Amino acid sequence: MTDATAVGSAAPVAPAAPVAPAAPVVPGSVGVFGGTFDPIHHGHLAIAEEAREALGLASVVFVPAAASPFKTDRLVTPGGHRAAMVEAAIADNPGFTCTRLELERPGPSYTVDTLHSTAACAGGGTGPDLLWLILSSEALAGFPRWRDPDSILELARVAIVPRGGFDPLGPPWASRHFPGREARFRFLAGPLLPISGSVVRRRAAAGRSVRYLVPDAVADYIGRHRLYAEPASRTPTT
Repeated sequence: MTDATAVGSAAPVAPAAPVAPAAPVVPGSVGVFGGTFDPIHHGHLAIAEEAREALGLASVVFVPAAASPFKTDRLVTPGGHRAAMVEAAIADNPGFTCTRLELERPGPSYTVDTLHSTAACAGGGTGPDLLWLILSSEALAGFPRWRDPDSILELARVAIVPRGGFDPLGPPWASRHFPGREARFRFLAGPLLPISGSVVRRRAAAGRSVRYLVPDAVADYIGRHRLYAEPASRTPTT
């Protein structure tokens, strides 16, 4: 129903920016998308799908992290549950796969090791111009502090998708932190879905619905296993 008093009083709406068509698929190209995924939510899935279409990726590999070197002060859900939720969330997308590589490797999860393993698993066919590391702008802000970021840029290019609620980063950031390596970064346009795992966990702990924040299969898994309802169901990252 239209509010008659508002008709004609609204400011003109700027035309929406055009949406670029999906890029042609590049045979052999792989996007690596890592994270705690505690739990995976629609924001993660939208990031991965945007990268897949914008870069023409043949596949996107989700990599649930075991122990994050930067998140040692909070509890995380056991890796088996987190990987199972990822697998449930992506089951209907043939362009997405999940690996438990980092969960099966002892010690903290370092991206440079994962990229080495991904290239090796591809039989050497995934070179530095076919392998992409997919990051949110939030994650990119901490990238200079990661283990051996220069080697990461030799192994893969980095695709950055903005995240709602965080400062957008762009080419000037790359020039400032990695002069001469700007071509290794690609800044994508979207999407902006301000969903966080912490919001999902808090709602689940309060007995609230998480529907529409996570895929139905993930919401069902959380409910069946009573994830986030009991602190004891989570373990320290160290």
